[in-house]
Amino acid sequence: MAAARTLEPVEPKPLPPLRFTDAEGKPYDLGAFPGQMLLINLWATWCPPCVKEMPSLERAQDALKDEGWTVLPLSSDRGGREKVEPFYKRIGLKSLGIWLDPQNTVARALGARGLPTTIVVDRQQREVARLEGEAEWDSSSMLEALRKLGG
Repeated sequence: MAAARTLEPVEPKPLPPLRFTDAEGKPYDLGAFPGQMLLINLWATWCPPCVKEMPSLERAQDALKDEGWTVLPLSSDRGGREKVEPFYKRIGLKSLGIWLDPQNTVARALGARGLPTTIVVDRQQREVARLEGEAEWDSSSMLEALRKLGG
């Protein structure tokens, strides 16, 4: 069971440009998610706490998707899709998209100090909360905190 962690709300601040790709290598930025609440999770398959929290991220995505939320798990694995896709299959992830940041450009732009780091982005594409380390994203208290941030 993950240690109980809480989101650290921050004064809403605009995000720098963030560029990443989907599993096919198509480039994306936050403009692809207008008006949505985003949970950007920076992770890697070689990071044990990251691996541990992935099923709870998927359950949170399933719980929040009808409320305008998208979970963006950005993998920093240098092997990209070839590393992430078998990992998703092995642990049974089905509803999370495969999103890639193999050069860690998003992690650097967001000032992440380690993995996992999760950033909550509001509908105006501003950072409104951050959590460093593993969390139980689908716990009732976490879902309540996320919904509160989502308005």
